[in-house]
Amino acid sequence: METREQRGLQIAAISKLTPKGSIWLVPSQTGDGSRYTVDPEGQWCTCFDHETRQEKCKHIWAVEFTIRREVAIDGTVTLTKTARVTYSQDWRIYNAAQTNEKAHFTRLLADLCNGIENAPQANGRPRLALGDMAFAAAYKIYTGFSSRRFASDLRDAEADGLIGHAPHFNSVTGYLSDPALTPVLKALIAASSLPMRAIETDFAVDSSGFATSRFVKWYSKKHGRVLDNHEWKKLHIMCGVRTHTVTSVEITDWLKADSPQFPALVNDTAKRFDMVEVSADKAYLGHANLEAVRAAGATPYIPFKRNTLPVAEGTSTWAKMYHLFAYNRERFLGHYHKRSNVETVFSMIKTKFGDSVRSKTDAGQANEVLAKVLCHNICVLIQAMYEFGIEPDFGERAA
Repeated sequence: METREQRGLQIAAISKLTPKGSIWLVPSQTGDGSRYTVDPEGQWCTCFDHETRQEKCKHIWAVEFTIRREVAIDGTVTLTKTARVTYSQDWRIYNAAQTNEKAHFTRLLADLCNGIENAPQANGRPRLALGDMAFAAAYKIYTGFSSRRFASDLRDAEADGLIGHAPHFNSVTGYLSDPALTPVLKALIAASSLPMRAIETDFAVDSSGFATSRFVKWYSKKHGRVLDNHEWKKLHIMCGVRTHTVTSVEITDWLKADSPQFPALVNDTAKRFDMVEVSADKAYLGHANLEAVRAAGATPYIPFKRNTLPVAEGTSTWAKMYHLFAYNRERFLGHYHKRSNVETVFSMIKTKFGDSVRSKTDAGQANEVLAKVLCHNICVLIQAMYEFGIEPDFGERAA
C-alpha cells in the first residue's frame, strides 16, 4: 500500500465525505476547513497533487475506500459503503481533566522548573532565576496572551508561590529568545514524559512545520509556482502512541531532511523508555535508521518503497523487515498504522497552541515551538492523571 493510498484510508476513516451526484466533496487532511472536488469515475481531483502528477491522489483513494464497486459476472454492480470508524470517549474523565487543567498545569510546570539552577555568574547585574523564566515562557505559550496581557497571570503565579518573582513582560520576551533556554526546554519535555514510562512501549516518528513571521519567495523553491511565502520551523518528534506524550524533539530549519534526525530521536527516547516498536513513514527508510531501532531493542515498522529491490532472507534488520513486509503485509501494516498517532499529536499541538510562532529570531522561534510541545506534554499528563490514576511527583528534579 503506497503512501497516498494509506492517507486516503485515513481520510475515509476519520473524515466525512459528502456525495454530490457523481462527484464527492473531500475535506483536507490538514483540517483547515478546505475541501476538494473528486470525480471517482473520471479519476480527477481539484487538489494540487493531482493537477501536477495527473495520477491518483489521496482524495481519490479516500472516495474509493468509501464506495467500493463490486462487479458480478452478470454485470450487476454492488455498492458497498465502508463504516466510519469512531472511538468512544469517557466524557466523565475528559470533563474532569479539562475543567481542572489550568490548576494542575501551573502546579506541574512549577514542579518541573523548581530544579533549574542558574549558571555561575562572576559579575554584572544578578540574573533572574532561570526556573522562573522557564515557567514564565511556557505559561505564556499556554495562555496564548501577549507579554503585556500575560503580566497579571505572572503576578497571580507569584502570589500562589509558584515562582519567586514576577518578571517584567520585556524580560519574558527576552528570555524566550535566549539560546540558553533551548536545552532547558528540551530537558523539561523529556522530564514531563517520564510519568508515562510504565504505559508507553510503542512509538512513532514524524515532522511538521510551524509558520514564522519571516517571508521568502517560494516560487523558485518548489513546483514552479507560488504556493506559500512563509518560512517554517520544522519540528521532529517521537511520541508514545497510547497517551500521545512527546518523548524526544529536534528543531531544524524548513529545508532539513527528516531521515537524518531519526537516530537521535530513537537514542534519546531509549535512554528513558523500554521500546518495543517504532513506526515511521517511508521518508525514514534507511539501513542506519532500521539498525538504530534494533540497537534500542525495538522493532522498526517503516514501509519499503515501490522501487526497493527484493532482498533475500538474511540476518540484517533490513532483510528481516523486508521479508515481513513482502510476505505478511497485513501484519506489517497492522503495526505500521500506529504511526497515525503522531499526526494526532501535531493536530493537538497546533489546534490548542497555534500553528505559527511570533518571535523574530531563530532561537526565539525554536523556543516557542519547544514551549508548545512542553505545554502539550503537561496537558497529556493531566489527562493521564484522571484516566490512568498517575500521580506525578517531579520534586526537585533538575532540568
